[in-house]
Order: sequence, then C-alpha cells, then structure tokens
Amino acid sequence: MVLRAYQFYAVEAILDKALNTNNNGYIWHTTGSGKTLTSFKVAQILKDEEKIDKVLFIVDRKDLDYQTTKEFNAFCEDSVDGTGNTKSLLQQLTDKNTDLIITTIQKLDIAVKGHKRELDSIKDSKMILMFDECHRSQFGEMHENITDYFTNIQFFGFTGTPIFADNANKTRTTADIFGDRLHTYTIKNAIRDDNVLGFMVEYIGKYKDKTKFDIEVEAIDTKEVMEDESRLSKIVDYIIANHDKKTYNREYTSIFAVSSIDVLNKYYKLFKEKDHDLKVATIFSYSENEDHEEGDLPRDNLESYIQDFNEMFGTNHSTKNFRGFDQYYVDVSKKSKENKIDILLVVNMFLTGFDNKYLNTLYVDKNLQYHGLLQAFSRTNRILNEKKKQGNIICFRNIKNDVDKSIKLFSNKEALEYIIVEPYNVYVEKFNAVTEMLKERTPTVQSVDELKDENEDKEFIQIFRELLRLMARLTVFTEFNYNDLNLPEQAFEDYRSKYIELYEKYKKVDINKTSVVDDIDFEIELVRRDNINVAYILELLKQLDVTSPSFKKDKDFIINTMEGSLELKSKVELIEKFIDGTIVPQDNEIDVEAEFDNYMAKEKAKEIKTFIQEENLEPIKVQFIINNYEFSGKIKDTNVEDSLNDELGLIQRQEKVETIKQKIIDLVNKSHGNNY
Repeated sequence: MVLRAYQFYAVEAILDKALNTNNNGYIWHTTGSGKTLTSFKVAQILKDEEKIDKVLFIVDRKDLDYQTTKEFNAFCEDSVDGTGNTKSLLQQLTDKNTDLIITTIQKLDIAVKGHKRELDSIKDSKMILMFDECHRSQFGEMHENITDYFTNIQFFGFTGTPIFADNANKTRTTADIFGDRLHTYTIKNAIRDDNVLGFMVEYIGKYKDKTKFDIEVEAIDTKEVMEDESRLSKIVDYIIANHDKKTYNREYTSIFAVSSIDVLNKYYKLFKEKDHDLKVATIFSYSENEDHEEGDLPRDNLESYIQDFNEMFGTNHSTKNFRGFDQYYVDVSKKSKENKIDILLVVNMFLTGFDNKYLNTLYVDKNLQYHGLLQAFSRTNRILNEKKKQGNIICFRNIKNDVDKSIKLFSNKEALEYIIVEPYNVYVEKFNAVTEMLKERTPTVQSVDELKDENEDKEFIQIFRELLRLMARLTVFTEFNYNDLNLPEQAFEDYRSKYIELYEKYKKVDINKTSVVDDIDFEIELVRRDNINVAYILELLKQLDVTSPSFKKDKDFIINTMEGSLELKSKVELIEKFIDGTIVPQDNEIDVEAEFDNYMAKEKAKEIKTFIQEENLEPIKVQFIINNYEFSGKIKDTNVEDSLNDELGLIQRQEKVETIKQKIIDLVNKSHGNNY
C-alpha cells in the first residue's frame, strides 16, 4: 500500500511531535479517508524507535476492537494481538516483547485503576497512545485516569468529526484534550479528490407533496406522535416499496437508524408482519438499557431477534453463551459486509467506525446532530464502483437544518454545495442539456451507424456515457419519471444498444493496434440492467402465444429488450431460434423453464462439439476448461495449451491460446442458462 499525500503529511506531523517534542496533538481526517492506515503507519514506525517502549492503539468502545484489530492485521499479517480481556491486556503491557497493543479505553481504565501493582514496572515507560475517533467519548473520567497514571506518555488522536466550540455543548473541545491540530483533510477535500462519495439526502414526509405515504414529520416533535404505530407502519411501507430502487435491486445494502430500542422493537414487529422478502436483522446493546416495562426487557427481545437471525442464516448465536453477544456482533458485521442483510435496524451501533463498501443507503428516523450526524451519514460513502454514485440518506424526520449545520461545521461555509448531491430537477436539466448534444451529433439512433470514423465514435461514446452517469443519479430519486426527460425511455434504450455495440466492436480490436478509443473507459457497469435477466425473459416467454395477433410485436419486444442488455445480448440468436421453433408451449401445464433449460443444454453441447472440431482440440480437456471457467471465472493458459493438437510455433501458439480463451468465454456467456 502507498499512502496518499494527506496521509503522508499526517504521519510526518505526528513523527515530528513524537520524536522531537513532548507535546500531544490530533489529526482531523474525514470519515472514510483511511485513518486506520495512517495510524498503522505511524504506529509501525514509532514502535521500532529505540527510545519508545510501547505503542497503544485505543478504540473508544468495545464494538470497534474486533474490526480495528482485523484492519491492522490486514495491513501486516499478525502485526497485532488484540486483547480479549483485562488479564490479557496486563500480560501484554508487562511483556517487553510486545510493542504494539490494541485495546479499548474501558479495559485500559480497569487496568490502571485496579491493577496498579502489576503495572508498577511500566508506569514510567515511554509510551505513545493513539486514540481512534477522539471525539466526545475520550473526554471523560476514563481518559483522565489513563493519562494521569502513566508518567512518560504522549498521546495523539484521530477523528473525522472533531469537537469544536459550535458542537462542544459547553464541554471541552478536541483541542482542549489533545492539543494542536497537526493535519486537516475535510470531507470537502475527500469528495473533491474522489476518495469518498457525496450524499443524496431526501426528506420523506407530509411537507413533501409528492410522497403518497403522508408520513407525519414536519413541526412534529412529540414522542407520542413520532412513535405512533400508524406512522411507523407507513414508513415501513415506504421502505418496502422503494428499497430495491435505492439499492439497485439489492446490489447494495442499508442501515435503518431509529430513536430508541422501544421504537426498534415496533419497527422489527412491523417488518415481520408485512409481506416482503427483505432480510431484516437487528442488534443493540441491552445491558445499558434496563428502564423498560416488565415483560419487555431488551435482552429478551434481542434473544428473540437473534433466533430469527439463526433461522435466516443457519447459525447458532445466543446472548446466553459465553461471549455470545460479541460473536453475534461479529457475524452481523460480516453478513452485512457480504451483502446478505438487506436492512440492519440499529439505535446507535454501526453508526460509527463501520466500513462496508456495499452499504449505500441509510434510513433515518431519529434526531442527529453535528458529529453524530456526519458519522452516521458517512457509513454510506465508501467508494465501490461506477454505479455507486453517492450515499443515499432517507430522512423520515425534518432534520435539514441539522444536516446543513453539520456539513458547514466539518468543512466550511462554501462546502455545502460540494457535499450534498444536487436536487432532482438539477440532474433533469443536466440530462436534457447532454441530450441536446447527443441529438446534434446523432439525431437518430440509426445515425450512430453512419458515424464515419473512430473519432466520431469516440465523441458519441463520451456523450452517451455522460447520459448513463446522469441516469444513474436520476433513477435513485423517488420522483424519477421519464416524462421529465427530453429523451423517451425507448430511445434511451435504443441508444444504449448502440453504445453496447461499440463496446463489443472495440473490445475485439487487435491488441497490437492503436485506437483513439483505447483511452476511453466505457464504464460498462452503467449499462447493466439489473431487472432484465434470464428469469425476466422466461416470464415473457411464458406469456407468448403464437396464435395471437400481437405475437410478432411481443417477440420483437423480447428481442429488443435483450439487445439493450449487456448480459443477454449474446443470447439473442438462441432465444429467437427457441421462439421460431415453436418450442414455446401454449399448454400451461408444460414447464417453460424446463423446456428452455433443455434447449439451451442441447445447443451448448452442439456448439462445444463444433468448436472442438473446428479448432482441433482435445474434447475431455476442453470440457475441463469450460467446467472450471463456469465455476471460477478463470481460464489458465497452461490448460488451453494442453488441449491443442496442432503443432505450432511460439507466436502462433500464443495467438491460438488467446483465441481459444475468448471463444470459450463467448460460448459460455452465450449458452449459459439461468445462472445470472
């Protein structure tokens, strides 16, 4: 790994303080910008300094201990031995061979208060303390106990959201505790540099006439109204209706942050009662919330929710087991990061320190402010791919003023326009402006075929790629409607087909030939249509009736739909043969899917046989390559070489291997059945 420029300067600033002074300090690097890597590099350098005995990395609560240890070890295997309990921590502190320790502020506080005799030998040792997320949780008695006990320490903090005078709430600021700010990299900087995403914030409620759910929100501040089950039910209905759109048909996942455990219980119950196939899980800390009515204890409820989780995923977690809650926490984190949980219901957990690149949506039904707000929003802004353009924030409370204040505070007054994604109508205007450029260059879809050379192809590709980017922005808005655009849906899909044809054309250009299109990233992720797949086409095939007057029109619709899909374009010829051969049954008792799979298997076998004969290959070895490619997505050159029967020179052999590999890929993609 190579440090980014701002990380390098932060490391240098801490090293200068630690090695040349006795002063403390803190780093303000916005959430998602790689503070763990920065702190690891500092710790790695400092622990090897002769005059430094130990480096301690201190997280602000137990939840982060597992994740931080895992992240440190990801940078350098087995570099850190995370402490599982206070006894283990004491052993590491007194072990001269342990120079880098990760622990929690709670465990270190217990150690210095209750085990002073054991720690006597290291009390005066030179130590560097690194505090992760050094905002308010580091401001209390525990921090003072630790820093007062050790006599020869320096401490440095990392935070994405410092405590300033504006959000200090009459307590001390980050600078009061940690001293000088040593380096700054704000959210405005990170978004400008494409290191994190911006946010699209939507406020769903009664004040917004376009929503059909009429959710009480504006000027409502009473607990009774906000927690009324009829209001919560409408919010659940809204999420069920819009979740697939917000997450690109669940290519991404979400967190739902609510105001209390009592409200979480109501939401969980509503999700269980309603008709949907979303995978909903939840987690919260039960030990700190015992002020509930008899029969509604948080631990009992959580245990019930954990059993639902076990049933969903075939696990065996329980709060009744030793370290059972910790194990459940780790598994919830893991399942969310694997995109196996659609909605994770939380009160406070996972709203800080949780990095999940597949998380793109945060539903909010709680009041958030300042650092808590930006921390929660920033769970959604990790960069993944071209389709993930921003973090989606769906607010069921009118917290716009708090959003504006938070963003101004953690950047500057001018930053608001860079951080919040622009309103829907702005993207409509931009889309229509680019549409004018498209029509000037290619007035009709057919005129794309009349482009004279690569330079004109390149110009069309660049223009339509920008339309694809804008469409990716537009489609996540609830109010999105093709009628607002100056390019009808069918025309957009037709142009998309031409874009794909050019992609296919230039993808197959001789690798030794220089092309003016070589420097263009087609960003083919943007042309994928998640809702158009083999299963969708099969549903259309089931409805075909060769005796109907609309048969030709229905057939053309299926073919055109497939032409506009990158995944299905290669299957057009097979599907057309399937239809024209009147294989599609009109008898509803016949299984269309079974017939289709049988047909595809036969066609695939035929094509493989022809391919082997034409290329003079070893049949068994080719079948092994195909099977392996279908399973792993990889083809080894050595396996292809082994399947050749022809005697070839070195250059001819290399060219032949590349040709065979591409033909196998095309063949599998063309004839593969429902596995998309």
